Amino acid sequence: MNLATIDIAVLAAYAVGIFALAQWVSRDKGGHEKDSNDYFLAGKALPWWAIGASLIAANISAEQIIGMSGSGYAIGLAISSYEWMAALTLLIVGKFFLPIFLRNNVSTMPQFLEQRYGPSVRTVMAIFWLLLYVFVNLTSILWLGSLAIHTVTGVDQFYALIILGVFALAYQLWGGLKAVALTDIVQVALLVTGGLIIAFISLNKIAGGGGAAAGFHILLSRFPDKFQMILSPSNPHYKELPGVAVLLGGLWVMNLSYWGFNQYIIQRALGAKSIREAQAGIAFAAYLKLLVPAIVVLPGMAALILAPHLERPDQAYPTMMKQLPPGMLGLVFAALVAAIIASLASKINSIGTIFTLDVYKHLRKNSSEHQLVLVGRITAVTAVIVGILMAKPLLGSFEQGFQFIQDFTAFFTPGIVVIFMLGLFWKPATTAGALTAAIGSFLLSALFYAAPILAPGRFPEIPFMNRVSIVFLICLAAAVAVSLARPASAREVNTVRLDGVSYATSTVFNIAGLGVILILIALYKTFW
Repeated sequence: MNLATIDIAVLAAYAVGIFALAQWVSRDKGGHEKDSNDYFLAGKALPWWAIGASLIAANISAEQIIGMSGSGYAIGLAISSYEWMAALTLLIVGKFFLPIFLRNNVSTMPQFLEQRYGPSVRTVMAIFWLLLYVFVNLTSILWLGSLAIHTVTGVDQFYALIILGVFALAYQLWGGLKAVALTDIVQVALLVTGGLIIAFISLNKIAGGGGAAAGFHILLSRFPDKFQMILSPSNPHYKELPGVAVLLGGLWVMNLSYWGFNQYIIQRALGAKSIREAQAGIAFAAYLKLLVPAIVVLPGMAALILAPHLERPDQAYPTMMKQLPPGMLGLVFAALVAAIIASLASKINSIGTIFTLDVYKHLRKNSSEHQLVLVGRITAVTAVIVGILMAKPLLGSFEQGFQFIQDFTAFFTPGIVVIFMLGLFWKPATTAGALTAAIGSFLLSALFYAAPILAPGRFPEIPFMNRVSIVFLICLAAAVAVSLARPASAREVNTVRLDGVSYATSTVFNIAGLGVILILIALYKTFW
């Protein structure tokens, strides 16, 4: 399918406009040259609306739009639990985690780990996050984004990979986090608008022009099993979303790790003007998360009727885009590109932040601010090159890119959550206990993953979300046992300050949180 002239014009206007806006909002003022605080944390001056929008823009990318829409086609509405439960997780992060992080003036998650456990844990986790961000997250965003561009425009996928990587790099390379965060309100507005348009038009087409509501009811009546939020063991996709365990088990571990302890995400809140501003941004993001399935999952489910014979589920969203008329296609395509670029830019900036502040700065303690910003930019360029080269080898054989991300990230998330939860709320936790959880998480997850493959029939395949729960509980017990058996030495100094930390939240945050909870209850009651 070729884009019409008007579609190309809309896309070009978006590209020029967002690039110019990013450079303008992040310009140096009064001859001031960016220091590391400006580049990596936006000068700690982000307002609530920028924080909330940037959280969602960083989160929703090709892996969400293409990948989750593909999972909606294959699995159904149940995949929405990732989004809806994330809304509740965000409230927990805003109320209980952020006050401690901001009180201790944390710039990166590895920095907090050093304050709590010492340099060894910081180094181990910094290296882990760099590997994860480059070889799982960055490559998946590039691959699924290039797949969408190839499907819609016919551009060779490798060239699409290069275009996405270079534009995202150039978009944030000069301005850093400020360029990303202060333009993300535009990205999110475009994303929501484009998503609602494609959902409305797809459902309306199912109803033969009778409206989106009529199309939704037809879809519900034709595929009632696709609207079950809690899958039964007999469902072929139970291993991906194992029933009630989605609400009570491993998904909580994954959400807490992603939204609470993930540099790529939490960096926005760390750049807030104040704790109240950060919490307001978190609440704003929670409501946006509730909306995501309508703009991402529903188009994939609509493809069950409009395109029932797709070769791969991840083709669902790009195929639905082909239903759009000229002009509208350009707008929705620009929205998709906006989501990909915003998420890529955020990931690139976080890779540069961790490498510069948690690796390079520790090796070169006397580095100037100019050197730190330069290293951050060089790291960003290197990460993009690696991501482009590794995208196809790593993701080319997976039918559902979203599941690839969840499966391999889950090797590490149990240990991450144990380390941070004990570090935040259990004073006796030690360095030895933290390292036990980190290393044990990977080894146990790899064992559970490989055993059914290496010895089929002898070891049952455990749904990966249940695997996360089991590994989390084992790592938690091991970390507690090791911490008690080997108390902290004199060299292990816990410098995390809890004096002045308050978990009290504003009336606005409390009312917003109650609204999120009531909406979630209604959604799960309706689609149980």
